Amino acid sequence: MNLEIRHLKLLMAVADEESITAAGKRLHLTQSALSHQLRDAEEKLGTPLFLRLGKRMALTAAGTRLLEVARRVLKELKDAEEQVLALNDESRGVIRLSTECYTCYHWLPPILSCFHAKYPKVEVTICMEATHRPVDELLAGNLDVAIMYRPTEHKNLQLSLLWEDELMLVMSPRHRLAARRNIQAQDLEGETLLLYPPREESTLLREVLEPAGVAPGRIMEIPLTEAIVEMAAGDAGIALMGAWSVAPQVATGRIVARPLGDSGLLRPWYAVTLRNRPKVAYLTEFVRLLTMSGSAATATTNRLHASAGTL
Repeated sequence: MNLEIRHLKLLMAVADEESITAAGKRLHLTQSALSHQLRDAEEKLGTPLFLRLGKRMALTAAGTRLLEVARRVLKELKDAEEQVLALNDESRGVIRLSTECYTCYHWLPPILSCFHAKYPKVEVTICMEATHRPVDELLAGNLDVAIMYRPTEHKNLQLSLLWEDELMLVMSPRHRLAARRNIQAQDLEGETLLLYPPREESTLLREVLEPAGVAPGRIMEIPLTEAIVEMAAGDAGIALMGAWSVAPQVATGRIVARPLGDSGLLRPWYAVTLRNRPKVAYLTEFVRLLTMSGSAATATTNRLHASAGTL
């Protein structure tokens, strides 16, 4: 590279001020020193960057193109410096977060309220694109925390158990199984199932029905929680969903939720971080608050059990 950062700063200053004298004051350089640096940049590029129109400096086509790049490069460099400096300042920084489920951010708002009261200068960003590959993104350094219910064992990952939520069978109040307090795997023989795609990863199929030798009648793959709830409410099938995700609809009576089996089907959730990353106080506090939020999931499940008469 022929140009240096000082050349880019000089280009921006002269373009903004349209004057060598004013640009020199802005950069704390003498007019002579600034003129020398500008000539040096133009010689390195082999083309003029400004037209001298009396005391006014006007950009050439080459200068205009270089100015676009200079503004972008200097901004990105400034942002990068601030982020690196933040690593040494435990009162500010960024937490990049993702979960293994698009719909399980219901616990986040109250956590953020408590967290930002203590760390107002720490930004929490949600990386939705990492939902289907949180482990890969963690190991690549693109995530700080992944909330997962089936984390992969890896020597470079640190797992912190957060809470357990219950997966419950969701259906219309008119469904033939709605009157049951508990539903067994055999009760689902021939039933239409509403599943998140892909079906090969379905907990209901892999961990419940297939081991019991139970065959559903029809499988409908539906990617959206709202759509699954609407289909279940319309008595188009039965779904296995997190108790917390359907609590509002159960409260209105549009659907009912019933435990699966005699003891229910619990799903543990973990906060997954890199084991060898530097210990940062604000990240430790964020994970601690995540752990405390588990009581809300338990309370929601207890309310649904009470409505089903299983408590």
